[in-house]
Amino acid sequence: MVDLYNTAKKECGYNNVIFYKMVFVIGGLRDATQLILKENKTYWFERHWELKRLGLPAEALVLNPKFKRLFTGEEIEICKNRLKKYGFEI
Repeated sequence: MVDLYNTAKKECGYNNVIFYKMVFVIGGLRDATQLILKENKTYWFERHWELKRLGLPAEALVLNPKFKRLFTGEEIEICKNRLKKYGFEI
């Protein structure tokens, strides 16, 4: 999650300090889970969609084979559906 934040900041000029702080307050896994379980997309997701960088929000991280085992089937499906809805190739 910190890597996602750093990449967004470096490559897109997007500095979401609240996201960064939440990773350290509640942990990366819990933060990712909270973001993906929100009924609607988050500002973090929306901003990356606007920047045409949907490979950066937590939803994309969940689909990474390296981290996929940390999430439930339901959480993975939510991420797939949300990313597909916004035109991200899975």
